[in-house]
Amino acid sequence: MDDFTKKRIMKIMDKYTENAVPEHVKSQIKISYKIRGNHVTLIEERQGFKSDQWVQMPVAQFRLGENEWKIYWQDSKGKWHFIDDIEPNEDFETQLKIVDEGHNGMFWG
Repeated sequence: MDDFTKKRIMKIMDKYTENAVPEHVKSQIKISYKIRGNHVTLIEERQGFKSDQWVQMPVAQFRLGENEWKIYWQDSKGKWHFIDDIEPNEDFETQLKIVDEGHNGMFWG
């Protein structure tokens, strides 16, 4: 991912994560992301049971390849799998919207 694309994605994700959680639950849930290479991982964070530490749970991963973004989900063993019923798309925001809307309950518990 070139620097321009990375900065653009960071701007989109900063805005998304800032507005993703309703105000009344922001003390209990956080949404964040990580960028590594051509991968953008969307993360839900919750406070651990009887703990002050926050637990990170990956929600989805967006991978840029051949100028298209593909969406992946993570299994219980930490392995990522391509979601073949979501078409790859050049527009990152289109893919983020699909994840945000849940895609038949796949992303948000």
